[in-house]
Amino acid sequence: KQTYGFGNIIFQQTKLNRTITISMEKNANHVAGEQSARRRWISILAKSKVDALDDAWNELDDKPAYDFLRRPETGLIMVRGRAGGVGEKFNLGEMTMTRCSVQMQDGSIGHGYIAGRGTRHAELAAVFDALLQNPDHQEALQASLILPLESKQERLRAQKLKAADATKVDFFTMVRGEDDA
Repeated sequence: KQTYGFGNIIFQQTKLNRTITISMEKNANHVAGEQSARRRWISILAKSKVDALDDAWNELDDKPAYDFLRRPETGLIMVRGRAGGVGEKFNLGEMTMTRCSVQMQDGSIGHGYIAGRGTRHAELAAVFDALLQNPDHQEALQASLILPLESKQERLRAQKLKAADATKVDFFTMVRGEDDA
């Protein structure tokens, strides 16, 4: 890997696949942190129940106005997998998903992508994504919406793992005496 610097821009060239990565040195970590935080809340919103998002929307004192950039629309996506998580990619099958994009009055844009046909779910996920990008709403929504949803999802995940672990069978081989030679 070779690194070349020019001012605040860093070029990295990997000899194996000849790709060049360009990043802004000063802002790279900050942007990466914002992207991972947004990726986290988008995932939580997508995996939550629509009723929880509806309740959170109804609890907002000042419901902000928004315009649709893309009204909720349902379609199919191809789900891809890897054998053992590391092998060659293969097409596992198609899955129904719904997406929506909104723009708030302050200019922030939110996107919602959810599994299934829940148009209201995709709309609310997009609205909350846009609101969470606004520093005026972010702290309150993190505390009242994202953290409770995340802890609930973790509890449900732990319960499922515990139930699956209870059915685990340990196989072992016993050495038989007559096979000694």
